[in-house]
Amino acid sequence: MPAPALKRDAGRIGLLFASLGGMIGSGWLFGAMNAAKLAGPASLLAWVIGGVAVLLLAFVFAELSTMFPQPGAVIVFPYLCFGRLAAQVMSWVNFLAYISVPPVEAVSVINYSNNFIPGLVNPASGMLTMTGVAAAVALMALFLGLNMLAIRLVLKINNAITWWKLLVPAGTVAALLLVHMRARNFTQFGFAPTGMNGVLAAVSESGVVFAYLGFRQAIELAGETSNPGRSLPFAIVGSVLLCILLYCGLEAAFIGALTPADLAGGWAKLNFAGISGPFAGLASGLGLTWLAVTLYADAAISPGGTGIIYNTTAARVIYATAEAGFMPRLFTQVSGNGVPVTSLLLNFCAGLLFLLPLPSWRLLASYISSIGVIAYGIGPLVLLSFRQTLPEGQYRRPFRLGMARIFAPMAFIVANLVVFWAGANVTNHLLGGLLLIFLVYCGQQLATRGTLRHLEWRGAWWMGPYFGGLWLITFLGPAQGTGTLSNLGGTAVISVFSLGIIQLAARCAQSDPQMAKANYMRTDGLRIPADAHMPMARR
Repeated sequence: MPAPALKRDAGRIGLLFASLGGMIGSGWLFGAMNAAKLAGPASLLAWVIGGVAVLLLAFVFAELSTMFPQPGAVIVFPYLCFGRLAAQVMSWVNFLAYISVPPVEAVSVINYSNNFIPGLVNPASGMLTMTGVAAAVALMALFLGLNMLAIRLVLKINNAITWWKLLVPAGTVAALLLVHMRARNFTQFGFAPTGMNGVLAAVSESGVVFAYLGFRQAIELAGETSNPGRSLPFAIVGSVLLCILLYCGLEAAFIGALTPADLAGGWAKLNFAGISGPFAGLASGLGLTWLAVTLYADAAISPGGTGIIYNTTAARVIYATAEAGFMPRLFTQVSGNGVPVTSLLLNFCAGLLFLLPLPSWRLLASYISSIGVIAYGIGPLVLLSFRQTLPEGQYRRPFRLGMARIFAPMAFIVANLVVFWAGANVTNHLLGGLLLIFLVYCGQQLATRGTLRHLEWRGAWWMGPYFGGLWLITFLGPAQGTGTLSNLGGTAVISVFSLGIIQLAARCAQSDPQMAKANYMRTDGLRIPADAHMPMARR
């Protein structure tokens, strides 16, 4: 009897709603106010810039994920392109990027619930009490339990929640625009009171990119759809486009609905009582009691739904990482329902570590945004390499990105800019932690093998200049750095630096991904379909 495997039960709408479910969580409840505090009415530009930045990455992954439709496909790409060491590094980045989201959403739900069940949050520090921590653990256990169901059932649950998550924000936009639209709010202190510095800070610090990064859910479920060539581009690109419209509408409605009293202290001092978010405060102030009650309910439902779908995809990332040999084979165990059980359990246990005292939601969103774009920023490098080593006309591409030589570098540049705009504090924690993990890994390899020569350094050495250079440029930037570089100057430096890294990475890429693919399968890596990218003449 063959071993249980992941089921191919995810359809086009299921994948679209998986990405939408990941994009509409706690971000929409806080993002509008946080962006407005940093950039004023120009926060609308921040949502457009962030959306375009993520859309560029989405187009890149629409091509890559249809070439290699695998669970946790982001581990496959760096292996085939740059070898095992590069894939090992990126597996750490992806692991950290995913496991941090479900506990954050659980904490958000508990924080919101404190409005009805006092005692879950310490009012002085804003941190969870012991009762609050216990409630968050119980909620994460609920996420785990739901994900033990077959993927078809999990996606049905997510579809139902996502309909709610779409209708409530859309209804909020319509209600606020109809009841109160004060056009003067857009010009009272100037359209861009803090200039482009405020706009760029809002992109990475207010939760803009954090909200959009949910598009990756469809990528991680790529191995569970029977028609990836049709379903994945629809889900990946469609979800980002829908959310750009939704979030820009929410920002415009929020700004227009503010009263003169709300803006008495200027944009930087915007505040609403209660942790359930600014939209509930606005609705209450405008007499829209029904909307306020709905928003209080949504403050639990939206983050909860996001926590469920991130558990789903995080488990697939762990499963893929273990299948590739970067984690113990224990985490490849699949239940009779096609569920990666041990991966889900690891995700749950690792996520518990994030229930320790956390920083503010805004700082946490900056961290997740930065590690998320680093995890997906390698995609443009892989795409450009595959255009050379797996040339068009000889290798099938169910979805092909037009003008890839323009859009792929742009995607890599904007991914690095998001990290730069987030500031030195976030980069210090992120890249400093990554360096520590790498040193521990090298020490473990040296202790067990007596040498490091077996590591595939040739394909990965470009990562040293990349991470080191990005760290240095951010340190010289205006956000918690030395201020040597302004946002404008830093943008120029990041652009030139990114183009140089693209050339460097191209020199390190493996010349024959077909050979890498064969080796991958021989060493019990992911089971890439035999015809995934074979020459068209052989089909």
